[in-house]
Amino acid sequence: MIEHIQNAFTESIQTKIESADTLPETIAKAGDIMVNCLIEGRKILTCGNGFSAGLAQHFVSTLLHSHLRERPSLPAIALTSNSQALTSLATNNQVNELFAKQIRSLGQESDVLLVISGSGSSKSTIKAIEAALSRDMLIVAITGKDGGNVAGLIGPNDIEIRVPSNSDSRIQELHTLVINTLSDYIENSLFGEID
Repeated sequence: MIEHIQNAFTESIQTKIESADTLPETIAKAGDIMVNCLIEGRKILTCGNGFSAGLAQHFVSTLLHSHLRERPSLPAIALTSNSQALTSLATNNQVNELFAKQIRSLGQESDVLLVISGSGSSKSTIKAIEAALSRDMLIVAITGKDGGNVAGLIGPNDIEIRVPSNSDSRIQELHTLVINTLSDYIENSLFGEID
């Protein structure tokens, strides 16, 4: 078991090294999309399932409250947080629509939808992207593996941040790092870098 644990650490480190070589420019482009959205008085909506739902909520909490400093709140909504809406849709067999319906209600042109999906193939996140595109929103997708169906929906003005791994555990670890890096980027861009 010790060797198994050591292998997990080694694999995690290797995935982070590969990501450090391939992802920073893409993360910066995604950060710029979000910063411009906020400067224009728009908002960021975010969604994901399971572990990704928790990351979506974490990201929104860093924008609404703070990440590394005290500063004004930034407009962001986690579409995973409204338990009454989510359970109502589930009761009516509309689980795949749980994010899309909220986007059609709350999303506006030039808002940003941040989708977090390790596989890129969840039906609810695909429907969310389709709804966001119908509202002329910009998409930032954080994926893994081969990008799944999400990769085929990303347009030229959108960004996909794809973790170079097929392991769910490594993808989740890197998704957490990407979310924290985006939070840093947005905060530093809007309020100045911390010395």
